[in-house]
Amino acid sequence: MEKSQIEFRNVSFRYHDDSPWVLKNVSFTIHSDEWLAIIGHNGSGKSTIAKLMNGLLFPQEGEIYVSGEKVVPETIWDVRKQVGMVFQNPDNQFVGTTVRDDVAFGMENHGLPREVMVERIQESLDAVGMQEYERQEPHRLSGGQKQRVAIASVLAVSPKYMIFDEATAMLDPKGRMEIMQTIRDLQSERSLSVVTITHDLREVTQADRVIVMNDGEVWMEGTPRDVFSKKNRLVEIGLDTPFVSKLAEEMKSAGLPLSREPLNHQELLEELWTLDSTR
Repeated sequence: MEKSQIEFRNVSFRYHDDSPWVLKNVSFTIHSDEWLAIIGHNGSGKSTIAKLMNGLLFPQEGEIYVSGEKVVPETIWDVRKQVGMVFQNPDNQFVGTTVRDDVAFGMENHGLPREVMVERIQESLDAVGMQEYERQEPHRLSGGQKQRVAIASVLAVSPKYMIFDEATAMLDPKGRMEIMQTIRDLQSERSLSVVTITHDLREVTQADRVIVMNDGEVWMEGTPRDVFSKKNRLVEIGLDTPFVSKLAEEMKSAGLPLSREPLNHQELLEELWTLDSTR
């Protein structure tokens, strides 16, 4: 097994001994520098996967490895140095009275020297475009700004993996787009392995690979283009498809031959341009 990856091996989990299994024999690998999106409807098990990666929960069956190290209570602090997590509600992650204090908190817990902390605070806030808000009180920030600070707080401890668990669910469309752009930039600039957990298929087009969860099991796996091409199957398990995919399907039904499944508006326009130029 490669060291720079996360691996689930036949993982099953339930919250109580007499409750249904939330995850059932789940196996997959997250590779170094990969962006993996995990999607599914509410109750499909995707957020439980996020908590298992970070050691907030432990499986009843199976094994989880982070960079070759098994996730067990004895290794949990080493694992959490490598796996950073950004949750749906950033207010739940704030502990400091200022943005600066909040970004410093995780580094203090890891015992980093002050000079290192000062440098990383600046680097992390710069990375998410929040350097001007260093002395601001977190509760005075907008939803998108709060989420950026939450990301900076995780970045400051230099994780290998970053998990975004429904990180845009509470944001308006503009804030959602800004956070997704921030994630894209960070993933490319810092060579992070990124995991985005979501039920919104519009957010997965930038991912390298997609895992679709259904009823606690890995139901489908592939590139975003592969997954979006199976619209009818996604609808069967209660997942809506992006507007671009719906429009492309209508075009195909009308007899317009598309050469590929468009992932966004730009690709759809390119397909239309190609069709027009061949007529």
